[in-house]
Amino acid sequence: MKITSRRTDTPKARRTNPLLRVTSRTAPATETSHLANGSPRTPAALRLGSWSLRLPPRGLAAGAAVTFLGLAVSLVALSTGEFTVPIPDIVAALFGEGPPVAELIVSRLRAPRVVTGLLVGAAFGLSGAILQSLTRNPLGSPDFIGFTAGASTGGIAAVILGGTAWQIAGASLAGCVLSALVVYALAYRRGVQGYRLILVGIGIGALLVSADWYMLTRADINDAATAGAWITGSLSGRGWEHAIPVAYALAVLLPVCAWLSRPLRMMEMGDDAAKAAGIRVEPVRATAIAVAVLLCGVAVAAAGPVIFVAMAAPQLARRITRSPGVTLLTSALTGATLLVGADLAAQRVFAPVQLPVGIMTAAIGGIYLVFLLRRERR
Repeated sequence: MKITSRRTDTPKARRTNPLLRVTSRTAPATETSHLANGSPRTPAALRLGSWSLRLPPRGLAAGAAVTFLGLAVSLVALSTGEFTVPIPDIVAALFGEGPPVAELIVSRLRAPRVVTGLLVGAAFGLSGAILQSLTRNPLGSPDFIGFTAGASTGGIAAVILGGTAWQIAGASLAGCVLSALVVYALAYRRGVQGYRLILVGIGIGALLVSADWYMLTRADINDAATAGAWITGSLSGRGWEHAIPVAYALAVLLPVCAWLSRPLRMMEMGDDAAKAAGIRVEPVRATAIAVAVLLCGVAVAAAGPVIFVAMAAPQLARRITRSPGVTLLTSALTGATLLVGADLAAQRVFAPVQLPVGIMTAAIGGIYLVFLLRRERR
């Protein structure tokens, strides 16, 4: 019996709904994908008992380069400002052996802000990578699906009601979780398809944004000003009390992301292919969405709704690694570097005026979105 296959990715199909289609470029490469051009390559593998981790050489090099860039940007952020601290004094201050002035500036003022930016950026990058992998769409990020809007609504309500910093953070996380439950319930129809999740999320996000503006117009002017500053997204005034909860969340959720990486790669080829490989599609999808929601909620609770990092970081990581699919670890590293770099630019470009980092990421993300739309049109 002869089995034949037919290519369904026709030019006519590719021209239909370019931002909501499933393209063959997002499907992960198989073990024999390099045999067609006569250059078989097998990624290195790290084996720990029954577990094995594939280590593509280009992915390792890209991850190392992004890590080095993030460390370099962090050192510049720790060193520069109204008072310049030499790099040797920064290293000594981090170990508690530097000059008293350097220890005050670095350990108590600048280091918490930089570390919070790195952790929040990594959380946003991971959240966006998981959702983009599930939806197989570059618009599948918390900013567009409505999760960030839900966190913003919860935070604004807590600010207007006079909540403390911890209450605002808790309300942000609760708002993110509730909006995700509503989006998932409305998008569920014998499973959750990527395009349906995006469309429902965009609608729920629009409703939540209108609720935000309604609350701001009805609030006291001082509370409205505080809430307006919070929803912009900022790392100003962040301390270790903001960084530590995000670090704990990443420590718990990173192993779950590592476990999800293989099922997500299989699901990028389609639900039928994933089921044929023994993947329980809906439980994996629900778990992945829950992890992405928690990462987004914790990040928003720490720094406010910093937009476009979750959308841009996975796509930049995919282009850096030249991966056919979304890579989780590189996306986290790219998100961390992107957010710290944007915060540094927000502090230095218009000095002595310091802008909230959310304004800078919105500008960068807007430019990137125009580029993405133009590229998809082609």
